Amino acid sequence: MRIVKKILIFLAVLGALILVVALFVKKDFASEKEVVVNKPKQDVFNYIKQLKNQNDYGVWAKKDPNIKQVFTGTDGTEGFVSSWEGNSEVGKGSQTIKKITDGQRIDLDLHFIEPWDSHSPAWLTTEEVSPTQTKVKWGMSGKMTYPFNIMCLFMNMNEMIGKDLQTGLDNMKGILEK
Repeated sequence: MRIVKKILIFLAVLGALILVVALFVKKDFASEKEVVVNKPKQDVFNYIKQLKNQNDYGVWAKKDPNIKQVFTGTDGTEGFVSSWEGNSEVGKGSQTIKKITDGQRIDLDLHFIEPWDSHSPAWLTTEEVSPTQTKVKWGMSGKMTYPFNIMCLFMNMNEMIGKDLQTGLDNMKGILEK
């Protein structure tokens, strides 16, 4: 009985310690990556503003070949919603086009429902480098709520998200330059 009591006390102290440490762990994350595409800016912008195209270049839909998606509204316009439900890697959520700015920027609201509920702003921007080259930036930011932010000690959210964004941008470049 003493051993069980000691184990329970140890687990309670460990749990309390984890919760205290989580109070001091950073909660915010942000990542932005870029690529130069050898295509005119308007061609690139017309492609990236269509959220359905993310299935071709983004990494997330590829993580679950059986992903279920629902699209609501007119793709490439403010208010369009792309919802998904997938395996444990993909989870459940939606993204909504919040704002499109003058053929240069698309602002999105990512709403993750599973494995935990959160909202994260995301964006795609285009900038003309030359008449035949366009710089595309893809970014995302968000918060890990307490006490889940303790996971930030064990994984670099900026790096993990950045890797997926960069892979998606490289895929998009390959598609557009074919």
